[in-house]
Amino acid sequence: MQPWLSDPFDDDKLKEECGVFGTIGVTDAANFVALGLHALQHRGQEAGGIITYAPESGFNSAHRFGLVRDSFTSTKVMETLPGTIGIGHVRYSTAGTKGSTSIRDVQPFFGEFAMGGAAIAHNGNITNAGTVRRELIERGSIFQSSSDSECIIHLMARSYQTTIAERLKDALRRVEGAFSIVAMTRTKLIGVRDPLGVRPLVLGRLGEGWALASETCALDIIGAEFVREIEPGEMVVIGAEGVTSTHPFQSRGSRFCIFEQVYFSRPDSSLGGRSVYETRRQIGVELAREAPVEADLVCPVPDSGTPAAIGYSQESGIPYAMGIVRNQYMGRTFIEPSEQIRNMGVRLKLNVNRALVAGKRVVLVDDSVVRGTTSLKIKQMILEAGASEVHFRIASPPTMWPCFYGVDTPERSKLLAARMTEEEMRDYIGVESLKFVSLDGLYRAAGEAEGRSNSCPQFCDACFSGEYPIVPSDMVKRGFTLKAAE
Repeated sequence: MQPWLSDPFDDDKLKEECGVFGTIGVTDAANFVALGLHALQHRGQEAGGIITYAPESGFNSAHRFGLVRDSFTSTKVMETLPGTIGIGHVRYSTAGTKGSTSIRDVQPFFGEFAMGGAAIAHNGNITNAGTVRRELIERGSIFQSSSDSECIIHLMARSYQTTIAERLKDALRRVEGAFSIVAMTRTKLIGVRDPLGVRPLVLGRLGEGWALASETCALDIIGAEFVREIEPGEMVVIGAEGVTSTHPFQSRGSRFCIFEQVYFSRPDSSLGGRSVYETRRQIGVELAREAPVEADLVCPVPDSGTPAAIGYSQESGIPYAMGIVRNQYMGRTFIEPSEQIRNMGVRLKLNVNRALVAGKRVVLVDDSVVRGTTSLKIKQMILEAGASEVHFRIASPPTMWPCFYGVDTPERSKLLAARMTEEEMRDYIGVESLKFVSLDGLYRAAGEAEGRSNSCPQFCDACFSGEYPIVPSDMVKRGFTLKAAE
């Protein structure tokens, strides 16, 4: 995807890299998979793929660039995907070539083994993929993509186990990192989470059939009943006999990604038995307690800042207002990208409600500050609309470290909080005040009443703390410096 085709607002946001979905025991499984992927579109908008199996035609696949609605609503495409079992994947680039994806990099991936074919879709990132890939190539493996996920297929091919599920276990014991996986054979649907459960995966019931999805919102769209979350280190195998659960990987306690609560997941999803919306609203409550300010309006930076802004307003007593309006129909830039159009940047996505903000002291609530470029532009727009003061309140701690577990994060030198103190960031953006929710406040909002346990954190918060629960071994070999032990 060319840079000018990307969203001028979301370029300054961290991107969750993938969403996975699978179903078994339903008529026209591909239609359910397409609906599930549509609900997960926020987790990946670059490309998507679906693989199904039907006894008459075998495994069938379709991989396309772009949005689910642009490819997988076509009758012509969906007719090529018959069967009662299927899996799908939506993606941004993670490992592999960012910004210039080949169709070969689009999941799900398929492999033909001695006991039959299998397809696999992966959300997360394998932190030792470079090492594993080199070893496999030296032993004769021929890779078709630049994706780290393809390593799993090659490791399965080299396993001596007699079933696909056992070969998948073998393969995953060789890799490090974060993985939530949906896989399928001719008769089985398989779901797996890594031992720390960094990325989400849930199980749902659909009549006589079953579904696996990255988030509960994907179960809602197909009318499936949420059953439970797949546990860290758990593998479920679903077939005609029902759901079989095993724990093939030694559990080390959950370290679920806390940024799923802050930004990645849809607000109508549930994580850990808790509403994502309620967590985000509660972050706003914590912010109002930790960083009060005298102001006239609380305005969200839409859409991700909205629940936190509501919570901030409710706790502070400052009126809530939609001071910034998002153009919901703005996708990729639809006209020739002249320099003038590129300079419009955020204005293509957001517009200030001048009648509301003129002469007002405005608290802007956003989910994060990454590079700081968007914050600068939004502040300028608010001031140009006549606001007398601008105060930023950020619904996450400072993002100081890159993520290596399936999130597209800039290198550390490009993260504003890695280079500047909070006061320096305030001066750089040019606002009256800038405050982030504390790490303890974030944990309290996520349901941990005592805050963060520093000896054994309840979540993965490496992007804030620099404490990586899984050593990013490939990146360390390439020179990345881990945070020194305190």
